[in-house]
Amino acid sequence: MKLAEALILRGDIQKRLAQLQDRLKRSAWVQEGEQPHEDPAKLRGQVASLIKQLQELIYQINQANMTTRLASGMTLTEALALRDALTLHQNVLRSVADAASERVDRIGRAEIRRIPTIDVPQLRDEIDQLAKERREIDTAIQAANWATDLSE
Repeated sequence: MKLAEALILRGDIQKRLAQLQDRLKRSAWVQEGEQPHEDPAKLRGQVASLIKQLQELIYQINQANMTTRLASGMTLTEALALRDALTLHQNVLRSVADAASERVDRIGRAEIRRIPTIDVPQLRDEIDQLAKERREIDTAIQAANWATDLSE
């Protein structure tokens, strides 16, 4: 199985676990004299089985992330951390640029005028550069995900 397929499977298992959790919660109690719509013990067994499957899958994914290297030489784990850092940096700068770009209408000339303390166009250029770097690293990550086989 390819790493990308394992990541898709992980997402599917997580969705199924959330659905089972909802079903189990709905079956957790009933009015006296009634039966639950589904057997809670059976649902708990399905949850336990899926969690065990998810645990093994996450281990294999993490192993692949630590050992697979991109063309740049960094591991997938390092690339994922870089992508997350670029996303965070981009989001912080975007919120600052948006705040500095807000238009504040003055009602009268006596009101204090607010002016930005940063160069918004330059900041937007920096955000665009971060977005480009993030796209490039994400493309490399996706390529590696589809090229890497999971070890069993």
